[in-house]
This record gives sequence, structure tokens and C-alpha cells, in this order.
Amino acid sequence: MNVTTYAWIALLAFVGLMLVIDLFLHRGHQEITFKEAAFWSSIWVLCGLAVGGVIWFFSGSEFAIQYYSGYLIEKSLAIDNVFVWGLLFSALAVPQRFQHRVLFFGVVGALVMRGAMIFAGAALIKEASWTLYIFGAFLIYTGWKMFAGRNDHFDVDDSKVYQYLKRKLRMTSEFHEQKFMVRINGLRYFTPLFLVLIMVEFMDLVFAVDSIPAIFAVTDEPYIVFASNALAILGLRSMYFLIANLMEKFIYLKEGLSVILVWVGIKMIVSHALVKIPTYVSLGIIVAVMAVAIIASIKKKNLSESA
Repeated sequence: MNVTTYAWIALLAFVGLMLVIDLFLHRGHQEITFKEAAFWSSIWVLCGLAVGGVIWFFSGSEFAIQYYSGYLIEKSLAIDNVFVWGLLFSALAVPQRFQHRVLFFGVVGALVMRGAMIFAGAALIKEASWTLYIFGAFLIYTGWKMFAGRNDHFDVDDSKVYQYLKRKLRMTSEFHEQKFMVRINGLRYFTPLFLVLIMVEFMDLVFAVDSIPAIFAVTDEPYIVFASNALAILGLRSMYFLIANLMEKFIYLKEGLSVILVWVGIKMIVSHALVKIPTYVSLGIIVAVMAVAIIASIKKKNLSESA
């Protein structure tokens, strides 16, 4: 894939523009309604699909399918991240009207971190392609661990990062509107909202360790990897407010995600060692697995409610 400097500038400018629009529209701290979240979730998805269409127009169907596969993988894995956000906000009693600000800056930080990880990973694979076997094995192991711990629940009090930050930072006991830091009697204090932001960034780093190698399983083009990551991440804030109250319906989500991770790990190893598995085959399997997980979750929930 021949990616020009102008293509990178266009992609980064588009992502930056959408972030500015999102920040401007939600610069206050009013609560985001379900209707508003649904509207913006649709806009973000359309943007993601449109970028794939542009790639298809300029570079052909193969690279577009690679993009859509990476986008779907990232979007699927991000749902689990969204659930953890919900548990984190609940555990730390973050008012909903402050959550968007945390998520906005969390996503900006995630884009920077993931960009660095993507280019480092691409350089590593280019210089030592055998690392694909390590990535593949890691994804299979991660998928199995996710399946084995599918009934485990995130508890912020068990996080060593959370406990360390509470010990080392001078903290206020109450929120101060949307501020991350305040001065009291000449001394700088961090607010609980800053602690939440750090935890959001840390959790995204943890999830990125899984999702970025997974996307490298379908493409080795840094442009496509970054584009699929960025466009999937852009919609996470709206997705959170859209499904925050629907989390319990997706009871088989982790099972589905674990199967996807195992599959992309196997694909990465097989495609590099034996025969290349077509991208459209991988995309079809990912869509099918997520569809089965979602449908099974809804049916299970409906059966439980009717019993």
C-alpha cells in the first residue's frame, strides 16, 4: 500500500477535527442523554465506514477489507473496555455530567499511546518477522485467560496502580466540578477526577496490549492499523453513554471476545508459517462470532426475565 504524506496529514486532520467538534459540543458538564448518545454513536460509525470507503477508492478492496476487519476487532474489544469504564465510574462515584470530560482526555491520551505502540510494533515486525509467532501465541493465551476469567469482575480497590496513586498524590476528598487539579491554601491538590482519568488511561493501555497485536493479524500496514484504531476509539465515549445501562444484557460478550482473540492469534501464526488466510474469511468469522455472542446474550436475558 503506497501511503503518501498527504494521506497521513488528511487522516490526522480528520481525527483532530472530530475531536475538536466533540469537545466543543460537550464543553459543558450537562448529562448526555440516551438519544444524544445514540445520534453521535451513529455519526462515529458512519465516519468509520466512510474512511473505509476512501481507502477502497484509492487503494482497492483488499486494503479496505483489512481496514474494516481491524475496525471491527477494535470496536469489539473496546466494548469490554467500556464495561470496565462503567465499573470504574460506579466504584469511584463519578457523576455522569463529569464523565464525558474524563473520557475525552482519556481518548486523546489513548490515541497518542496507541500511535506510538503501532509504529513500534510495525518496525519490530519489519525487522524481525518471527515476532509474529510471539504475538500470535500471546493472543491465543490472552483469549484463553479471558475465557477462564469470564466470570471475574473488575474491582478498582484491588488495583495496585489505584492504591499507589492514592498513597503518592495529595488528593481532595470531593469533586471540584470538572477540574483535575485545584489549589487550596497555596498547595496543589489533585481531585478524584484526575485519579479516574489516570485509571482510564491505564486500563486503555492494558486493552491496547491485546487489540493492537490483534489488528496486526489482519494487516501489517501501519496506516490501516492506526486508522482502524483511531476511528474505533473516537466513538467510545458516545458508545459508553449509549450502552452504560445495557451492560448486563451482553452476558456472553467475554466468551465471544475470547474466541476472536484466539482466532486472530491462530490466523497470525498460520498466515505467516503456512498459508495466508484471506482477510474476508477472517472478517466473516469475526462478524459471525460477535453476532452469535450478542444474540445468545439477548435470548438468555429474555429467558431469565420471563422465568
